[in-house]
Amino acid sequence: MVDMDRADGRLLTALQRDADQSLEALGEAVGLSRNACWRRIRRLEEAGVIRGRVALCDPAALGLGLSVFIAVRTERHDAEWLELFARAVREIPEILGAYRTSGDTDYVLRARVHDVTAYDRLYQRLIRRVPLKDISASFVMEELKETSALPVDTL
Repeated sequence: MVDMDRADGRLLTALQRDADQSLEALGEAVGLSRNACWRRIRRLEEAGVIRGRVALCDPAALGLGLSVFIAVRTERHDAEWLELFARAVREIPEILGAYRTSGDTDYVLRARVHDVTAYDRLYQRLIRRVPLKDISASFVMEELKETSALPVDTL
């Protein structure tokens, strides 16, 4: 963990809202000079706090309106199976997140697809590549909150 003060937190909050802002606008928003913002951003990048800057795309505008959570159970828990599974989920672009979990479900996957037919194609590709005990999908009916912003103001 990196030592951060409130100004760093305000800066990260502002960058997570809009990383395309000018240094002048950032400085005004967080109460720092342009140069102070630049130095802090560089320090946070070098420390690995800021990993990169990306463009956020609207899934519906790209025809990816269906969000799916996929629960996966396996009978195998060896390194060879895990490598096979990890490679498969990394190589299937519709899978946006993959998480090993506690409880009855071994892994939860988060995916974006066009529709149920597109989900079925994803499902077929996954089960062809990796032996699974059970797989089930939950289709998101309503998205109440979706963000990539971390709660840095709570630190």
